[in-house]
Amino acid sequence: MNRKLSLFIKVLLITLAALAVVTVTVVVILINTAKPPDIPQATPAAPHELSHENDATPEPGPAAPEDVTVSGRKDLFYTFLIFGIDDGVSTDTIMVASYDGVAREANVISIPRDSMVNVGRSVKKINGAYPIGTLNGGGRAGGIEQLKQEVSTIIGFTPDFYICVNLRAFVRIINALGGLEIDVPMRMRYEDPYQDLSIDIQKGLQTLNGENALKFARYRQGSDGGKTITDYQRIENQQTVIKAALDKLLKPANILKIPEFIGIFTDNVYTDLTAEDMLWFASEISNIKGTEALSVYTMPTTGNSGAPMWYEYLDGPAIVELLNETINPYNRPIQLKDLEIVGG
Repeated sequence: MNRKLSLFIKVLLITLAALAVVTVTVVVILINTAKPPDIPQATPAAPHELSHENDATPEPGPAAPEDVTVSGRKDLFYTFLIFGIDDGVSTDTIMVASYDGVAREANVISIPRDSMVNVGRSVKKINGAYPIGTLNGGGRAGGIEQLKQEVSTIIGFTPDFYICVNLRAFVRIINALGGLEIDVPMRMRYEDPYQDLSIDIQKGLQTLNGENALKFARYRQGSDGGKTITDYQRIENQQTVIKAALDKLLKPANILKIPEFIGIFTDNVYTDLTAEDMLWFASEISNIKGTEALSVYTMPTTGNSGAPMWYEYLDGPAIVELLNETINPYNRPIQLKDLEIVGG
């Protein structure tokens, strides 16, 4: 090799290495100096801002229990509405999460997509909130506000922040983590040529790349000998993916990839978290106690309505108990009167 070219390559590699060190150092400094986010001054959306299909949608629920003020908040306690969308407006994954910055613990409650909510539209499933708010002229912002409002009616407060994840981000993050080790409980087979969708995942312990981890999390209906599972089993699979991803993220090699993850997040996630907020939460990831600090739950139900709607009826008393054990951001317990539980 030409000596000048060899020298150029060496200088280039040294420069790139130095830039990488500087970049990581700057990110580490930024993370370590980031301040905890301020609690948003949440207020209900004005009625005209939400979708009123057939003029029957009720007015927004309270942003917080009526006798609670910001001063009644737990210290360093944050709540999040997290939901995933595909390239359309489908929202089959809806969760409410909390992070306790004092105990350094996180809780996630998955909400069944068919949960019945107190709305005036003909189909009263919570996964209809985002599409209705979006398609009736509100766009993404309208969909988010509609979903926030409807979620608030079944948890008694409006989450502090929202995180709307495009499923492309999920695939990219899992690939950046090097895949996830998942013990797949059954052979998953599903073919749908109309959606150009093909799922064929073998049973057993294996490392799933981003695309197959997404298919595992979304799998519901089987074909060609594949087993159909319940929505609750799908929620369990989604929770398995969340815990596996957190466990992988907490490994030292992946902590150094936080700048890459933030880049993916910025490109594919719609949120009201600021860059400084994300840096602070990223710093907290390295301090929490591992996956034992994350607890996952499914919102309690009492059964379903059966055909033709198959609504899932929410269990008010059990929900209140779960909220107060997990994601309630207030010092005062949430009470059944703070919720709007219907059906059953």
